[in-house]
Amino acid sequence: MLVPPATASTTNDTLRHLSLSLPSAPSRLRGRHRRPRPNFTGMPCLLRGFGCLCIIFFSLTASIYFVLNQLQQQPEDRQLRPIDVSLNRPDSPCIVIFAAPRRFSTDKPDLVGARQDMAVRSWLALSPDVSVVLFSQHPSIFALARSLGPRVTVESDIDFTFMGTPFFHSMVSRSQAFQSGISVLIDPETILLPDFLGILHYSQNLNHDWFLFAKPHCVLHFPFQLLGTGKHWLQEDGEVIEVEKLQEHLIQKRNWSTCGERLLMAWNNGVLPLHAGIVPPFVYGKGLHNEWFVNEVLSSDLRFAFDSSMVLSSLYPQSLGQWFSNFSKDAGSTDELVWRQRGNYQLSALYGSFSFEQSKFCKNPIKLVRCLGKYYLIDQVEDDVSSLQVSDGIATYSTDPHLPSRKQKSQMFAIFSLSQRDKKWKACVNNIDALDLSYRLKVKKLNEDNSEVSSVLSLPFSIELLLQIIADKDKSIVLAIAGNNYRDMLMNWVCRLRHLAVKNFVVCALDSEIYHFSILQGLPVFKNPLAPTNIIFNDCHFGTECFQRVTKVKSRIVLQILKLGYNVLLSDVDVYWFNNPLPFLVSFGPGTLVAQSDEYNETGPINLPRRLNSGFYFARSEMSTIAAFEMVVKHASTSGLSEQPSFYDVLCGDGGVNRMGDDKCQEPNTNLTVLFLDRNLFPNGAYRGLWEQHDVRSSCMKLGCLILHNNWISGRKKKLERQVFSGLWDYDPSLRMCLQKWQIPKLANISGSL
Repeated sequence: MLVPPATASTTNDTLRHLSLSLPSAPSRLRGRHRRPRPNFTGMPCLLRGFGCLCIIFFSLTASIYFVLNQLQQQPEDRQLRPIDVSLNRPDSPCIVIFAAPRRFSTDKPDLVGARQDMAVRSWLALSPDVSVVLFSQHPSIFALARSLGPRVTVESDIDFTFMGTPFFHSMVSRSQAFQSGISVLIDPETILLPDFLGILHYSQNLNHDWFLFAKPHCVLHFPFQLLGTGKHWLQEDGEVIEVEKLQEHLIQKRNWSTCGERLLMAWNNGVLPLHAGIVPPFVYGKGLHNEWFVNEVLSSDLRFAFDSSMVLSSLYPQSLGQWFSNFSKDAGSTDELVWRQRGNYQLSALYGSFSFEQSKFCKNPIKLVRCLGKYYLIDQVEDDVSSLQVSDGIATYSTDPHLPSRKQKSQMFAIFSLSQRDKKWKACVNNIDALDLSYRLKVKKLNEDNSEVSSVLSLPFSIELLLQIIADKDKSIVLAIAGNNYRDMLMNWVCRLRHLAVKNFVVCALDSEIYHFSILQGLPVFKNPLAPTNIIFNDCHFGTECFQRVTKVKSRIVLQILKLGYNVLLSDVDVYWFNNPLPFLVSFGPGTLVAQSDEYNETGPINLPRRLNSGFYFARSEMSTIAAFEMVVKHASTSGLSEQPSFYDVLCGDGGVNRMGDDKCQEPNTNLTVLFLDRNLFPNGAYRGLWEQHDVRSSCMKLGCLILHNNWISGRKKKLERQVFSGLWDYDPSLRMCLQKWQIPKLANISGSL
């Protein structure tokens, strides 16, 4: 909780008349404003003419004398000490720090884990009222959170790639939805110093919705270890020093540089959004997402945004002390980093204004500096600084040509602040330009010639390696096969599986568009080279020639995976999962193929001719199953129909001659048993009119449904509408993000973007 600085009403009122107050964020960012001249025409006669001038002159002189006296009484050593900030006021906002730490080994000393542990403890040491939220699904991060106490929690209800890396747009969305006064998004290995709390305290007292960002100072050698509660640090020589002494040491040594793409961002929970538009599905880590986001905040012109990099409030230690010399290092997968970075570059070029010619303002954002224990906001345009104005510690450079020149600026500055005769003050001001060169936000220009933008995006995994990564312990995988015409259905299916914690799924892409889309959405995907071309977007449903060509691909893909030694649960993307059906399907044992029945009559046999649905079945990697699938593929290749009739005719015989009872068939050449699944558990789209029920979910749950197939309806658009308006929809296509419990879905927006 942040405490506003102690203020003297007389001093503040005087300064407000002497200098320009900071304009509102939108107007401030839209252009450079000339200071309005006072208008005395409405004043009484007493204040006109010579009398008016005298009153103003004596008031001005007295006010300046009072300000200078107050400033000169400050202690000399205050400039190196952080501002004392108390967070114990009941009306102060809470601060929540968000980060996405990398997984690490818990079996042996791990450098990644040690770095992250030190960083999080430095955040907690800022104040007892600071809490931390870590985005992860990995057990090592849950263990880290437990070791750090109740103020650290793990949030896994956001979007992750199949490799376990979180999506940046989902992280930002979750941070904004969190109930906090101030939100901070930070690199998981960045250490925070006490001055960071002073910056938040200062920012919170700006009467505007604000957004700050900073590049951490990259310290080449950091021979310190954080002790206990984080108030003391241990040096390599054994001496224990307070955190303020550490900060003073770092300021004096200045042994730092910039830290690449690492950025810290913070904002207040205000009324105005951070930016206009949406955040694309950047994969967190490498590849411009931080720079893109800051650029959009600046360009959107909604909040007062500034750069606090020139204040030493955060650092990244490049090398740690002797305590960590024997810790193992994990460089990560180079292939994965290249894929993530390339995808992020392409998204940066497609979304927002990042690829446009940047304005001068975006290249030179307002900067926060600290001189003699006080914070100042500096607005510097190119190299021509015309005037500095101060109001309650807020300084802005103005480019109004009618204001004094740079040479005259020094005299003006001497009036409003501590005297220029103070050498320490003069040194601080003179260092601003030098620091600005080191910590200026460098915005990269993207164009079609950039190799990262123009390169073809692909996963660095063969189908064999991909299956090894995603298969469960029983070597079972869930397979979906889709083209670009069903991309939203695919993502709804994926989001539902993610909510059910089903991770062993893989997608077979029928065209280049869905392959590229799936990679950007973090899906484990491979492209089938034998897939049909010219898939018609809105006319590839049941009964069409396009549908027949597409379905014949499915059995060939399943056969290929079966031969690689993996069991396959094939699920069409229009199958909604209420629960994970795989444990139930596996329980039927070897020598059995289980499949959904397409029978719509509520009574009677469910294994009647042509009632085997080839859009949902589980096949084991066994010789009998492989042989049966080879027969199905051969039969379908010579048929003028889809593959679904071939499944029934081969496995159950023409007219159902191989039927056994009301729910089974047995293929005579392989002795493979085909079991038609209970329709109360696995209903098709025509069973009991479930899709026409007022509350589809409740009706299905009463039956005990594990899944519900959205078939027995003609046309892609009708299928989508039925799925969305039933409430069985878990994906927001406008945000390209899975819907989470902490979100409030807007059905009209979702249906309008399909």
